[in-house]
Amino acid sequence: MSQTLSRPAQLLRELIACPSVTPAEAGALTVLEEALRPLGFVVHRLTFSDENTPDVENLYARLGAGSPNFCFAGHTDVVPPGPAEQWRSGPFDGDIDEDHMIGRGAVDMKGAIACFVAAVERHLSQHGSPTGSISLAITGDEEGPSINGTDKLLGWMRDNGEQIDACIVGEPTNPERLGDAIKIGRRGSFSGRITVTGIQGHSAYPHLADNAAHGMVDVLAALLGEPFDEGTENFQATELQVTSIDIANPAANVIPGSAQAMFNIRFSDRWDEASLRAEITRRLEAGAGSALARRHAEGPVTFEIEWIGRTSPVFLTRDNALIGTLSGAVEAVTGRAPQLSTGGGTSDARFIKDHCPVVEFGLVGQTMHQIDERVALADLDELTEIYVRFLADYFAGPG
Repeated sequence: MSQTLSRPAQLLRELIACPSVTPAEAGALTVLEEALRPLGFVVHRLTFSDENTPDVENLYARLGAGSPNFCFAGHTDVVPPGPAEQWRSGPFDGDIDEDHMIGRGAVDMKGAIACFVAAVERHLSQHGSPTGSISLAITGDEEGPSINGTDKLLGWMRDNGEQIDACIVGEPTNPERLGDAIKIGRRGSFSGRITVTGIQGHSAYPHLADNAAHGMVDVLAALLGEPFDEGTENFQATELQVTSIDIANPAANVIPGSAQAMFNIRFSDRWDEASLRAEITRRLEAGAGSALARRHAEGPVTFEIEWIGRTSPVFLTRDNALIGTLSGAVEAVTGRAPQLSTGGGTSDARFIKDHCPVVEFGLVGQTMHQIDERVALADLDELTEIYVRFLADYFAGPG
């Protein structure tokens, strides 16, 4: 027997059916456009390009012309589904299993986008046109390099007089139950690549070589030897993770002359980009001169460090009206007072925070990026109700 789906579940199934593996649009933005235009939204489809990156299509839609302009933001691109045969049902089918909808993007984050639209529909039916404006900023580049997505969309909005005054990003912020947490900031993040150069040689004659692998051990030991901090009032401790070590040496009796390692660091507000890069360099230089593993070579380890990609700065939203209104809506619907969190990775909120106050609140994220990613149908209805309550309270204003 087929199950009657609520409005957000209907929309989510339509979005899941679009195989929008980053950077493909695959019809997902068309689904949104067709839902938004009948409500009176003015919809812009915007494709951005950059050197050595794929073109990405984005969507900005606005209902109303006044202020404040409240924005829902998110992404329709998804990560690859992995082996389709390992899924209970097709990753782009949106099938129902035990009151859950299964599909790539169910929680990250097509589910929240479906709830955005369903909440706006209900708000308009209950309250009519908003006293200000409601907008949606949707990218197809969050799971990709994040170059031709939200950052450029925000630039287009600024250049075209589209000022947003507050924003909710619908990332899956809740660890276990809907209502657990609102993200009010994020740790910063950047990555690096360390290259150690030595002298290749025969393993029986180490005095004639300079083992780059041993040099890498020394610099990494110094890099990881002490905590960077213990965390702060609002942020978890700074953590550096080595993500790759590559010697590229297939011979067991050859001393390697080169070694590379990559790392990523997530940092608290004790640091900024410049101070943390300086500390990392200081630690590497100290390790280069330690000679703990590299006992047969003279002088310090020869190394270079390359900073990879763009830095995501640490940020914290302090807008009590936005946080308080959303917290109140969450508690009213779920009965739980959400924790105000800055944990987890990065999101497109790192771009939005330069334009307006921004927080993140979406679905439970336990299955994001997994085989059989899924969302409880009840959570879709409850999240929609939270957004409905938020819109009513936000546009009602103080008192």
